This record gives sequence, C-alpha cells and structure tokens, in this order.
Amino acid sequence: MSDDHEPDRVSTERLELRRVGPDDLDALYALNSDPAVWRHLPEGRHTDPSATGAWIERCTGHWEKDGVSYWMARHQETGEVIGVGGAERQDPGFWNLYYRLAHDSWGKGYATEISRAAMRIAEQHGPELPVIAWIHAHNKGSRGVAERLGLHDYGLRPEPRMGEPMHAYADRDLTF
Repeated sequence: MSDDHEPDRVSTERLELRRVGPDDLDALYALNSDPAVWRHLPEGRHTDPSATGAWIERCTGHWEKDGVSYWMARHQETGEVIGVGGAERQDPGFWNLYYRLAHDSWGKGYATEISRAAMRIAEQHGPELPVIAWIHAHNKGSRGVAERLGLHDYGLRPEPRMGEPMHAYADRDLTF
C-alpha cells in the first residue's frame, strides 16, 4: 500500500490508482461510451469524446482546488485500465464516492478496493465531511458495495447535482 498522503498516486492490493488527467481521454471515452457499463443509467453514456473531455476538465479542477478527486484504476500486474473512481469534494459539503468499471471488471471486488482507498483519502483530507455514495434503487451491485464498505442507507434523497432521488449511503448521519 502506498503513502496515502500523496493522493494523486495510490497503490492498493491489486490496483494502481493515478490522478485522472487529459492523457486519459481515450481510455475514459472507451469506458464511458460502452453501453454495458451504463446498464444502470443508459442516459449517462458518453456519445461524444467532448463529454468525456469536459468530465476530465471538471475532475482536474477538483484536483487543483481540493488536492483530491478521481483516479484512473489500472491493474498492477497487467497495466490494463479497469475503470475510474475515488472521492471528490462536492457541495453542499460532502465527499462523493464514485466508481465506474469496465464491464469485464464487474464482480471482482475492484469497486470495493477503489472505494476503500478513496474513503481513506477523504478521511485524511476532510474528516469533517461525510462520505456519500449516491446509488439508484435498482443498482443492487453498487448497493452491495456500499454495504460492504460499512456505509448506512439514509434513504432516497435528492442527489445535489442532478436533483434526482437516489439512495444516500453515507459513513455518518446526514444533516442536509
């Protein structure tokens, strides 16, 4: 396990987690344009590389402003990109726990591995903020990940960015 005090590059048991940046456009577009990856939210799929580029710019801005955001996740042994994930500080004051994995990487524990590392980083860089995984009711796989992480389901709430009702799995009581 690497030193988590430098969150732009973190190693886990099987993964190398590296800060998302402009060089990741092709790999992230391949991931985000795959319909199988977006089975739980088909309308979220990227249909143009410019959508992925805008996502990368937003992520890069969070790295610059907060010192923490999302990582590209690569398998340590093969270097294969298996997905993206991490924790990003968002309004109204919480860490957004996020991951998106290549379809052939589902069910192998990678989401839990990425999320555990992200929760450690969030605790180090903003322990006063809750960690929240916003999950659609029908996404049983992600709900299982949240439960394995020890997060509690605080029920359906409007997700702050989109306003859509989603389950708020969090590491503590929510005040908003």
